[in-house]
Amino acid sequence: MTSEEILKALIQIPSVVGQPNAAIAGWIAQYLGNLGIEAQLLPGPEGDRANLFATIGPRDIPGLVLSGHMDVVPAQEPQWRADPFRLRTEGDKLFGRGTSDMKGFLAAALAIVPSLIALKPARPIHLAFSYDEEAGCRGVPHLLAALPSLCALPAAAVIGEPSGLRPILAHKGKAAARVEVQGRSGHSSRPDLGLNAIHAMGRVIAAAGEAASKLSDGPLDPVFEPPCSTLQIGKIRGGEALNIIPESCIVEIEARAIAGASPAALLEPVREALEGLRAEGFGTNWQPIAGYPALSLPADAPIARLMARITGEAPLAAVSYGTEAGLYQAAGIDAIICGPGDIARAHKPDEYVTRAELVACVDMLERLCAQFAQETP
Repeated sequence: MTSEEILKALIQIPSVVGQPNAAIAGWIAQYLGNLGIEAQLLPGPEGDRANLFATIGPRDIPGLVLSGHMDVVPAQEPQWRADPFRLRTEGDKLFGRGTSDMKGFLAAALAIVPSLIALKPARPIHLAFSYDEEAGCRGVPHLLAALPSLCALPAAAVIGEPSGLRPILAHKGKAAARVEVQGRSGHSSRPDLGLNAIHAMGRVIAAAGEAASKLSDGPLDPVFEPPCSTLQIGKIRGGEALNIIPESCIVEIEARAIAGASPAALLEPVREALEGLRAEGFGTNWQPIAGYPALSLPADAPIARLMARITGEAPLAAVSYGTEAGLYQAAGIDAIICGPGDIARAHKPDEYVTRAELVACVDMLERLCAQFAQETP
């Protein structure tokens, strides 16, 4: 199958984040099985979702991982001009949810499998496809934990997020949490008999604002935009009616940390403010909802030098969005980002990748794998 034919099949499977993914994982496993490659389906703790791992070549030698996620964000925006889960072509553009982020890369990686089989690589090429990346990289930690039973620790990983096929060396880490304050309801005419959860949450929000404002003082890393770590509250919900003392208030907060800073540690002042409410009779709950470490790959790392030669592009120092690459690096695997499409098209109506980008990705991956296989382990 060509990369476009594979992409068409993948787009037709609405593998929305947070949903069971047996359909897409099963399709990929069958595609590989038809080529004589056994795919390992690695169920996550949810029970209805699985990562997928496959190897072309020997398993006992450090290899190269081609990494991508099988899930996509929902496609409920009314601005879609056609069914987002049917590949639509207009000239050179291929429209559909996930074409850029990131089924285009999956299709290209799967399309080169026959070439990899014929190559008989002395150093293995691994396919590692995860679930629920769009929910904060929830699936890939389970895949990484299983690696010792699957293969020798890989030497490097290419994470195929949309980058215009330009290698990327770094991104910020992230931690996110859902924060809840429980008070006591009552009539608004007797606030003395209740506990106003929104008022109490106001102090947590103030602590978040103060912590956020201090981050601009540093530490700083000029490769990022902005060059400092950041913190923000992005959602808030609370209250039933104007004349009812609000019993509950919930906010969702995130921190994005430059390399060397702990995303979770950036949230600690907010957590401390929340815990301080208990002394006044409020109930509190802190629930982590997402997290991944920063990526910081040296420009002289072997995979960075190889990707620069293969793509003809000097690696980009950093991007503002996050990926699974930081988790690969934390597991001891040099990771770099490079994939077809444009992140600016992702998560939007009429998301697309071009045929030229897809073909160029296939060519890049074939040359990359052939070169990697020839190098001395």
